[in-house]
Amino acid sequence: MARHLAYGGLARPVGRGVSSFACLAFVALLGTAFWAGAVWLGQLILSSAPGL
Repeated sequence: MARHLAYGGLARPVGRGVSSFACLAFVALLGTAFWAGAVWLGQLILSSAPGL
């Protein structure tokens, strides 16, 4: 199928830049939560291990 090109207009929706920043912020939040959980779990395992 042929695609109609957007001559003289915007090819992207107006709110796309805002949503990409929101996506990056969400991914950063998920990464922070993951590593915080990994550190917490590591500390829990090391504190409950006898002889360390």
